[in-house]
Amino acid sequence: MKIKPITQEEIEKARHNEEVVRLTALQIIKDFAQFGIPVDFPNDLKMAYDQLFMQLESHIYNLITNNLQRLYALLYRIDITEQMISKRQKIRFDQALPQIITDLILERELKKVLFRLYFKNQQH
Repeated sequence: MKIKPITQEEIEKARHNEEVVRLTALQIIKDFAQFGIPVDFPNDLKMAYDQLFMQLESHIYNLITNNLQRLYALLYRIDITEQMISKRQKIRFDQALPQIITDLILERELKKVLFRLYFKNQQH
């Protein structure tokens, strides 16, 4: 079975799907909790993506500043490589590193949720 890659258009659409955003938030909370980093569940699912972005960006900035090893471990857990970061920096040269990493984390966690939903739907 060949799986087609998730397009940028599908990612953008999913960012506005409350159930996908809710599941993404839960995945992020779980992954960050493994490193002792608290992430609060967004109050408003309509604004959840932005709320998560602000929380994660702050955590990423602190990790860059104070604990790179922990950041590398977190990125490994989430499955974000240095090559992905470098590639994104070339495209989004106007963004700061914490913003780039945060964007990649949100995108990767969203893709995990979309893949799970896809396979769940294939079984039914």
